[in-house]
Amino acid sequence: MTIKDTLEETYAALSANKTRSGLTILGIVIGIASVIALVSVGQGASASISSSINALGSNLLEVLPGATRQFGAGVSAGRGTAKSLIQADSDAIASQVQNVQAIADEVTGSYQVAAGGNNTRVTVDGTSEAYPQIRNVAVDQGSYVTDAESVSLQKVAVLGPTVATDLFGTDPAQPDGLPADVIGQKIRINNIEFTVIGITVAKGGTGFGSQDNQIYIPLQTAERFLTGNSYLSTIDVQATGPDVMTQVQNDLTSLLLARHNITDATQADFNVLNQADILASASSITTTLTYLLGAIAGISLLVGGIGIMNMMLTTVTERTREIGLRKAIGARKSDISMQFLIEAVALTLIGGIAGIVLGSGISFLVSLSGIVHTSVSWQAILLAFGVSAAIGIAFGYYPARRAASLNPIEALRYE
Repeated sequence: MTIKDTLEETYAALSANKTRSGLTILGIVIGIASVIALVSVGQGASASISSSINALGSNLLEVLPGATRQFGAGVSAGRGTAKSLIQADSDAIASQVQNVQAIADEVTGSYQVAAGGNNTRVTVDGTSEAYPQIRNVAVDQGSYVTDAESVSLQKVAVLGPTVATDLFGTDPAQPDGLPADVIGQKIRINNIEFTVIGITVAKGGTGFGSQDNQIYIPLQTAERFLTGNSYLSTIDVQATGPDVMTQVQNDLTSLLLARHNITDATQADFNVLNQADILASASSITTTLTYLLGAIAGISLLVGGIGIMNMMLTTVTERTREIGLRKAIGARKSDISMQFLIEAVALTLIGGIAGIVLGSGISFLVSLSGIVHTSVSWQAILLAFGVSAAIGIAFGYYPARRAASLNPIEALRYE
């Protein structure tokens, strides 16, 4: 038989019972669509988490007060409220640790903030001038706080966009909706008056606390008027490159242990978060989640494959006399086997293509709805297409072999 004859026979066989063929194809469509949709959710979650972590800063190390507590591969249990880091520690890191590009100190707390008749409770971060460079913060309006303003204890503040709209409302005339007349306005932080000098660019939530819902003020101003002490909440250290982050982490750890007179590293009164370690841990978790979702969806593909085998076995039984007749006029076993195998593969490929379209559409609609970000990759599509073809071969092989093995004389006698 020529390829054209085989394809014509396949079309005729599948068209003979459209309802049965359609239901069989539907099982593959649902399976493939489920795989693509669920895998896209997992990949989207992975990309979103990676983007959020990277948005916190580049080549970032965070030195936090308090004993180190681990949740697996290097992820600390949290920031804590211990008082073990001071400005001298930060200065020592800047002067004695190699491959440090920039350092920013932080004093962080949650305070009630009011402006006019509006008030909200937000995170207030006393920071230094280097903070925007290290933590990828950009200013939309006005300017950021400077070290000179910190030294002179200026009561100035830079608002995150969420804080700005909560306190001063939105302005539909502005492209980003931010109020246009906030610079120079007065706000009260913990009943202390500050002047707004800037608004940051929106970054969105990060899963580690939204930078859009923060207020930035000069470091020493925060220490003098809000916390009342000189202890630091965080020391942000930016390495010169990703390849030296481990070296910088080890060096600054050794330095702080020596400064704090600690000989046993397990008893350290500080801990260091490596952005690369956090990203690796998060990627590992989301990759496992993606595999799990794919495996769950794969069960429906297995069920669809069993449906194809069932249909093809039924077809072999129905076409027993036809098979006997073909063998009687000279058809070889390979011709019969190939015919039924192609029919099975055709079912799965049709279902695979439809499933890819449906799964991609579902992923797009889910992402468009804003429920969760999804990401459909070409690798997932090619994998789904390959799996559909493999299912056709795997579950179509036995019925095809059974058809080819029929005795032509007994097949012709079959009623």
